[in-house]
Amino acid sequence: MRLCDEELKNARKRLLQMHFESGVGHIGGNLSALDAMMLLHHEYLHTDKEPFILSKGHAAGALYVSLWSKGLLSDEDLKQFHREETRLPAHPPAFGVPGVLFATGSLGHGLSLAAGTALAKRLNADGGHVYCMTSDGEWQEGSTWEALIFLCHQQLTNLTILVDHNRLQGFGSTDAVASMNPLADKLRGFAIAIHSVDGHDPAAIRAALDAPATQPKLVILHTVKGHGVSFMENQMAWHYLPLNEAQYKQALNEVEAAGS
Repeated sequence: MRLCDEELKNARKRLLQMHFESGVGHIGGNLSALDAMMLLHHEYLHTDKEPFILSKGHAAGALYVSLWSKGLLSDEDLKQFHREETRLPAHPPAFGVPGVLFATGSLGHGLSLAAGTALAKRLNADGGHVYCMTSDGEWQEGSTWEALIFLCHQQLTNLTILVDHNRLQGFGSTDAVASMNPLADKLRGFAIAIHSVDGHDPAAIRAALDAPATQPKLVILHTVKGHGVSFMENQMAWHYLPLNEAQYKQALNEVEAAGS
């Protein structure tokens, strides 16, 4: 069943509530990644044969809310986000969360894990497809490029990489810190099918994911950090800041007024 606008809106509101109640940040990068993660979980990750690896581990909130929207986590689970002895820590844990195969968030490692998983599935003649979401900042790291070399050499056509390209990272813009832009141009020498789409347009993301490919696929999601909340959008501070009560109420009102 296709993801609907109301489900996306409810997910944004629930993400804001979870972060507000827990008093933690990383909200901006969660909002940039949420649309694609929701689409994957509602339309593409139907069985254990379609694993999802969140290399961008600081977007764990978006992952947990996506799982909640599918009924795989409860409201009570989300209330324990980032708290003592929780099974929903700041980054995805190694065990205890349905569908999470690896502890991730030490950036630059997730794509290697995804490539190894895809190769194992091929060697074991196990069907299905592997999906991995990276941040754009991770493409400044050598380990990500080593994984790319490996997966292209092995021609892992059962692997799709998504890049949350919101152009902001912990210490500034990706252009200012260590520019890899335009990223698509840097990737074109590899044996990989590249798509660049609006990362907040479900139809565009879906079209890229469904496009036939004889090579591993990489989808660059052009996104906005803090998407849907005016005072967060394209603001590096919301890589870190938590919400106060007035900001939380304003953010909820904006999401509700905007619809999807």
